[in-house]
Amino acid sequence: MNNIESLARSAREASRALAALPTHAKNSVLNAFADAIDQSAPALLEANAQDLAAAQAAGLPAAKLQRLTLTSSSLGRLAEGLRQVARLPDPVGLVTSERSVPSGLAVRRVRVPLGVICMIYEARPGVTADAFALCLKSGNACLLKGGREAFRSNAAIASIARRVLEQHHVPSAAITLLDASDREELRQLLQLDSLIDLVIPRGGEDLIRFVAQHSRIPTIQHFKGVCHIFVDSTADLDRAVHVCVTAKTSAPATCNAAECLLVHREIAGAFLPRLANGLAAAGVEVRADPTARAVVPAWKPVSEDDFGREFLDTILALRVVDGVAAAIDHIARYGSRHTEAILSASPASIAAFRAGVDASCVAVNASTRFNDGFQLGLGAEIGISTTKLHAYGPMGLEELTTQRFEIDGQYQTR
Repeated sequence: MNNIESLARSAREASRALAALPTHAKNSVLNAFADAIDQSAPALLEANAQDLAAAQAAGLPAAKLQRLTLTSSSLGRLAEGLRQVARLPDPVGLVTSERSVPSGLAVRRVRVPLGVICMIYEARPGVTADAFALCLKSGNACLLKGGREAFRSNAAIASIARRVLEQHHVPSAAITLLDASDREELRQLLQLDSLIDLVIPRGGEDLIRFVAQHSRIPTIQHFKGVCHIFVDSTADLDRAVHVCVTAKTSAPATCNAAECLLVHREIAGAFLPRLANGLAAAGVEVRADPTARAVVPAWKPVSEDDFGREFLDTILALRVVDGVAAAIDHIARYGSRHTEAILSASPASIAAFRAGVDASCVAVNASTRFNDGFQLGLGAEIGISTTKLHAYGPMGLEELTTQRFEIDGQYQTR
């Protein structure tokens, strides 16, 4: 048995204890973990400084360095996030339906943990704490494979978590940080379908495609977030400008930022100049089709490659379309099943958009930026799924469980 398989087997054994762990015990661990993060801030910042120095020497791009960086304030937010998870309702044991059947059996569906969840991620050391917290609260053991650029930071956070688990007499294998340093070891990990129940890759498209291609374990996929906003002919134009601008600029490198605007032809002449002013003031580069550039010549020409592209920057593609059907067709071709939005006062257009668009979240008269766990009332999340089995959209605590049938009888036979 190799080391990776041995660690996965230990996680499987730990998951049996976690499935039966009462809510108050899980919450005690999470609150103690939050306190320990606060108390260990100097050591965590030192470990992170070493990671940053090595990453800078290796020439990591600025965006990755930003995601890698921990600060006193980000550690404070991390600890508060752990306390928030402790305050969330425990999904384990939740009865989602119950009924009696003709045989006299009482039948109910109950939420239970998945078992062992493997999280593969890049750069962000805070994911180590978040993933552990969500897995623990939902009764799952976690195997964590972070990027080598954050190994010291991840190891320091995981060490604190394991110490807290031991202090509370909970199996420390509830969290295991894997040091699988090359793709061959990662392939081995992805073959352990008898020990691991779910794999969640979180990072660049190349990483996610590698995991999806090589995994024998069910995998949550989220290749990219190509989010559209369709501005219908009946939209409130001034408020539409504000939604479109902020959906791009409030956090341009996030997966729920708008990447493409689709504008109804009937309002192009009135809307596009107002939009141009708002986007220019925010420093957004627009790449537009010929119809839009006839109205705003300062915009750059759009290329076919710009549609369906996740810019993760203050760059926006734009196309003028003939109506809601054309917008739906465009999204079907270029969308990523993440988030799609319509700004409209027409019930018919809204109904057609909702019925015709395939996405994990469809927003009506609201920004694409609302598709994350806290904004949708789920609390913290472990990622966003753009596949439909077994979760679609943000994955909070309930999405880290499954449902089983439980039946009570009086010695019935069939």
